Amino acid sequence: MTENSAKRQPIRGTQTLVDQMGWVFNRPLLSLIEVAWRWTFWIPFLLVCVRHWRQILAVVPLESTGWNSLDTQNPWVAVVQLGGVWEHYQPHVAAAVMTLLPAAAIAWVVISGIGRSLLFKRMEPSLRWRPVAVTVLQAPLLLLLGLTFWGWLSSMQWVAATHVVGMADPDLVGFSMWAIYLSLGFFSLWALISWPVMIAPLLMLLEERSPLAALVESFRLGKVFISKLMEVNLVMGIAKLALMVLAMVLSAAPLPFSDQMGSQTLHVVWTGAIIFYLVSNDYFQVVRLKSFLEFWKTLRGQRN
Repeated sequence: MTENSAKRQPIRGTQTLVDQMGWVFNRPLLSLIEVAWRWTFWIPFLLVCVRHWRQILAVVPLESTGWNSLDTQNPWVAVVQLGGVWEHYQPHVAAAVMTLLPAAAIAWVVISGIGRSLLFKRMEPSLRWRPVAVTVLQAPLLLLLGLTFWGWLSSMQWVAATHVVGMADPDLVGFSMWAIYLSLGFFSLWALISWPVMIAPLLMLLEERSPLAALVESFRLGKVFISKLMEVNLVMGIAKLALMVLAMVLSAAPLPFSDQMGSQTLHVVWTGAIIFYLVSNDYFQVVRLKSFLEFWKTLRGQRN
């Protein structure tokens, strides 16, 4: 096969994904940057959430909500009882969320903008250093993620209201089917619709565009380019699901030996499984961005 005929062959979106995984794996600093900026946000945010939760418990103790009378032998009755417990806390949690959400959103946008700027610069040293512009483009990503999560949460409330809450005989099969179907559906939806806001910062840096122009251009990349971005997004989504399953398996594996191992050992194993998932997920985030970068070089780099 000649070189020209090889160039004319279509390149599948995942054809070089293994190469990109190896490239990122051999450069652990890239994954470390992604882990660092994410944990820089999440650790303080979770600590603040814990402080607010303790304040709520001081006002509404668990004992006053019926928590101690949950039917632990019947999970479906317990779910309905938990709904009653949640009614006591919902106003307080809603007030705390309204207080925390704006500040948390701004903090995430700023920290992620700086972190992704460092990542892009390390990944492709020829790119300009534009942390403010990258930060601006993190806002649409957060907004789209929030809307997707709100849609999923609303669908779960509908499933619970129609199959569990207020029913003497809950529909276990129907609830499970709809919960799994809608969860996987919204998970796939995020993979299918998030590529424009993910590729926009790279377009802005690679093509010297403004944030708004890059976001608009991300919708006009052409069928071939867009199909590859969607394909990689879907594969990364599958990888995330696989990581979730693996983390759950690692967490559940020691349970038959819990009497011999002790609760402290189980906590260590569970913590290790969570950290494994989070670090692995961040690694695949870097692989995704590296794949996007290589597709741009292949499909648009010659024009610029």
